Amino acid sequence: MQFGILINEGPYNHQASDSAYLFARTAIEKGHKIPRVFFYHDGVNNSTRMAEPPQDDRNVTARWSKLAEDHGIDLVVCVAAALRRGIKDELLAPGFRISGLGQLVEMGIQYDRLVTFGD
Repeated sequence: MQFGILINEGPYNHQASDSAYLFARTAIEKGHKIPRVFFYHDGVNNSTRMAEPPQDDRNVTARWSKLAEDHGIDLVVCVAAALRRGIKDELLAPGFRISGLGQLVEMGIQYDRLVTFGD
């Protein structure tokens, strides 16, 4: 089964990103595909390479980058939400790219399920 994932909340202030990451990792381990993750609203804050969490804390952005690299996941950041928060291409962590809502619509059409994390 192919799952698309939508994340609407930022890291470190809501469990959405952590839950989505664990869901994606588990789905992949069970043989499912996660072709794309779409970051929307405050979820775009997961994409910036400017975040530097303490060494004893998880690095949410790095986890997403690594998962994308290992499994060929397309990490898409909503352009309007990103620009509204001052996030531009040069600030994105590896594996992330900026695009439009058409990518989100496409996920809803092409994949078996679209799972939303966050309000």
